[in-house]
Amino acid sequence: MERIKEVVYNENFHFEHQNWKSELAFWKDELKTFNNRLSELITRWTNKDVLKQLEHYQNEFILHGGVIEDLEETIEEHETSIAGHTITGNESLDVRLAKKHMEFRNRIDTQREIYNSLKKEFFSFLTKYM
Repeated sequence: MERIKEVVYNENFHFEHQNWKSELAFWKDELKTFNNRLSELITRWTNKDVLKQLEHYQNEFILHGGVIEDLEETIEEHETSIAGHTITGNESLDVRLAKKHMEFRNRIDTQREIYNSLKKEFFSFLTKYM
C-alpha cells in the first residue's frame, strides 16, 4: 500500500498567520474601546454591584490583552521558523512544525470563542447600564 504524502507550503502558513495577526490587532483595538466604555460607566455609577461588575470586565480585558500578546509572540516564533526554512531553500514544513501549527490553529479558535462570549456578555451588560 502506497502512502500519500501531502505537502504543506510555508506560504500557506504565512497567509494564515497574517490573517490571525489582523484579527488580533482588531481585538486589541476593540479592547481599547471597551476600556473606554468602562471608564464612562465608572463615572456614572456608584452602586457597589455595578462597580464590582465593571471591575470584573476590566480584569477580563486585561487577561485577554495578555492572551493576545502571547498569541502574537507565538505567531512571530513560527514566522521565524518559516523564515529559517525558506532561507535553506525548504519551502515546506516538517511534520512536527505542521503539527504545532494545527495545534495553534485550535488555540486561536478556542480563544475566538472565549472572546466572542466575553463580548456578548459585555454588550448585554452595556445595554443594561449605559
